[in-house]
Amino acid sequence: MVVPTAPAAPPDLFQRIEASFLRQGLMQHLGARLVRVEPGLCEVALPYSERVNQQQGGFHGGAMGALADIAGGYAAMTVVAADSEVTTVEYKINFLAGFKGGELRAIGRVARAGKRIIVTTAEVLHLDASGRQSACALMQQTIVPVPKTY
Repeated sequence: MVVPTAPAAPPDLFQRIEASFLRQGLMQHLGARLVRVEPGLCEVALPYSERVNQQQGGFHGGAMGALADIAGGYAAMTVVAADSEVTTVEYKINFLAGFKGGELRAIGRVARAGKRIIVTTAEVLHLDASGRQSACALMQQTIVPVPKTY
């Protein structure tokens, strides 16, 4: 039996997304890192630290939302022209559970890409010290392509 494989991402796709990601002051401040980029998909990690916790010690919902927004936004950016960027019009997030320690992984996926509107989803997972994954949050987002200004 032949198992189909996903098409490989263009070699410059990760570099294009990474160049934009590294301009994200908030993500740099929080310690986030770009993990995976494929056409229509982006994965971003956020390690636990005092920069991302709330008063009870768990990951702050704002940090979860920002991570989901970035993952979904960069998933959208993989499907627009190389001379374009994207911006979020709106997103809705459901927090499923709170966690301390470990790291969060947000996996953004393009649900539908149109010429003017791109709809994405992001799943936020918590990874504990042993690598066990638990659902943390779900987001749906509306994105629009914009001209690249840098």
